[in-house]
Amino acid sequence: MKFSINKVELQNAVSVVLKGASTRSTLPVLSGILLDAHDDVLVLQATDLELSIQYSVAALVEEEGKTVIPGKIFSDVVKNLPDAAVHVEAHDDQAVVTCDTSSTSLKTLSYEDFPAFPVVETHQRIEIPFAQFSSMVRRVSRVVSKDESHAILTGVLVTFTEGQLRMVATDSYRLAVTEAEMPGASADEFEAVIAGSFLSEIAALPKTESPVSIALADNQIVVTCDSTVFINRRIEGTFPNYKQLIPPSCETRATIDVDRLVAAVKRASLLGSTSTPVKFDLNVASQTIQLSATSQDVGTAQEMIPCEIEGEDVQIAFNYAYVLEGLSVISGDTVSLEVKTPLKPGIFRAEAPENYLYLVMPVRIA
Repeated sequence: MKFSINKVELQNAVSVVLKGASTRSTLPVLSGILLDAHDDVLVLQATDLELSIQYSVAALVEEEGKTVIPGKIFSDVVKNLPDAAVHVEAHDDQAVVTCDTSSTSLKTLSYEDFPAFPVVETHQRIEIPFAQFSSMVRRVSRVVSKDESHAILTGVLVTFTEGQLRMVATDSYRLAVTEAEMPGASADEFEAVIAGSFLSEIAALPKTESPVSIALADNQIVVTCDSTVFINRRIEGTFPNYKQLIPPSCETRATIDVDRLVAAVKRASLLGSTSTPVKFDLNVASQTIQLSATSQDVGTAQEMIPCEIEGEDVQIAFNYAYVLEGLSVISGDTVSLEVKTPLKPGIFRAEAPENYLYLVMPVRIA
């Protein structure tokens, strides 16, 4: 096998595919990246037997062939090459990577031992503009649980019905929901729970004008973007009935400047640890929210924010870290806070075009 390729394009390809290579397998070949050069195309593949990634990129192929190169070291070598054409030549059990005045020889693995890329028969599919997909994933991904013992909460519920795409995530302490109208979408109705980390990796791909295609198989997800194909297992189980957590109405609603609220919460939180609650005191008469945080060992902080409030006076407290994470993904100027009672969840909402709801469980006020 012998081919030449632009260094930046090879680095991009390797960085994407490497996410599928195994770091814990007892099979050494699974830690490698399969390189398949033919017809002036270089196809890179990696798999850990759960996630499989295939990336195709144009290359000048002088000799067709296949080889498997250990993924981590190959990535490190390519990343540190000068910005010039990269030449790769592989024979027997060695691959030589040359670029400008640099030359590196790497031991290779047998491509015959590398698993074939899965062939999956899908039955439901939707295409989403990449910018819309990545922004929706960004709004919900921080809420995904990291507790592997409750696998269903490590995923994002993705649904498409009646022209509306929705993504939902919860870790049982907070809930994030984002929606987008897609009236002209060529798509089937579907519902699937997809690993949050998997969606985040796709959302982190370089920006592209090409759409993201999500297709469902019986127990797998197939995601295609540009010339990259990702195949991952669906998360089995029933996602919690999140709709019953959202109160149908509220007693108090405040509309607040996002940047001002974020700055105030950050300052109020300086006194405590990550578990220190920040109290929100909503006062209708003065049209203000007073934020306060108290630490017995340090002292007390107070912040006053002007806002528009409708309803009744109310006090409610939240874990400040949860509030900041929810507000950090809002790109609009204002956010509304809806409160039913001090012991019912509070809801932060950002209106269209974000259509974002962020529900946070309250902390009991002493």
